[in-house]
Amino acid sequence: QVYLVESGGGLVRAGGSLRLSCAASGRTFNNYAMGWFRQAPGQWREFVSAIRWSGSYASYADSVKGRFTISRDNAANTVYLQMNSLKPEDTAVYYCAANPGIMTNRQTAYDYWGRGTQVTVSS
Repeated sequence: QVYLVESGGGLVRAGGSLRLSCAASGRTFNNYAMGWFRQAPGQWREFVSAIRWSGSYASYADSVKGRFTISRDNAANTVYLQMNSLKPEDTAVYYCAANPGIMTNRQTAYDYWGRGTQVTVSS
């Protein structure tokens, strides 16, 4: 079992920045690829970004490419999502998730999920 707790969400104006954190506990953190997903009101949950267990490779949804950066600190059992140039359409609940397999944008590959943190971007 892997337990994930997100933090760092909040209210920010368009153009601003936030840094989300996801603290993991339980099984060995660096055995897992990690992902960030988000769900806006009335919409399906969607992929945002993922990072390989080693941190050597990451992928991003087109909507956030160039604005968001995912990173991880395996010694601290934490994955981060740095979000810059935020837009109102980034408003959503952001979830981190752990995947024991390869890095992927498929939600079904992720076995463990946090409860999410709310990000609200005002115009």
